[in-house]
Amino acid sequence: MRQNDPLATVATAALHDGDLTTLRHLLADNSRLATARIVDEQGSGRTLLHVLTDWPARRPNGAQSVAALVEAGADVNARFEGSHSETPLHWAASANDVEVLDALLDAGADIDADGAVIGGGTPLADARAFAQWQAAHRLVERGAAVTLTDAATLGLTDRLDALLAGATPDDVNIAFWGACHGGQRECAERLLALGADAHWLPPWEPVTPLDAAVRNGFGDFAAWLRGR
Repeated sequence: MRQNDPLATVATAALHDGDLTTLRHLLADNSRLATARIVDEQGSGRTLLHVLTDWPARRPNGAQSVAALVEAGADVNARFEGSHSETPLHWAASANDVEVLDALLDAGADIDADGAVIGGGTPLADARAFAQWQAAHRLVERGAAVTLTDAATLGLTDRLDALLAGATPDDVNIAFWGACHGGQRECAERLLALGADAHWLPPWEPVTPLDAAVRNGFGDFAAWLRGR
């Protein structure tokens, strides 16, 4: 189904407006709509669950829309078809849409699905990288697998030591950058003590640890880091 198809247009509007009555009528009248893909001009395809969770997400009646789509046969683990293979859960996490994130998990979404735009990782990798803190912590609460960088970025000090076992210098630097990105001083101090480079530049963007802290509004943390 093309993006400008009338059915795609009406279904997208219903999801964006939280119009459950229209959504349910469309799903009842079009048996394949819940599993259909809407294809854009670049040839990328997304499902209606992707439409619901696309930035900025947080649409009215989001959780109820998930339930209606799943009841009609939507696959909560459907992949985006294009430049990456993210699931709707990746997109909900990237937009800090905790309500829909919970609804997707309750419907069976794979909490550790790969394919993120951030290194091909999980929904937690997306939430952490895009500074969507509520979604990131909710994923941890719901049982997401946590990496060293996740722990450092989110201030999960109780997990840090175990995850540091066998860490390479590069691992420590990446985790330190994450701790600065997340404004997590205790984790940053621990990583500095292990030899993290306070001036390390990541390969994904020319942003120092200090720049990352400032960008995300962690002024007190930045002041401390400057002193180091």
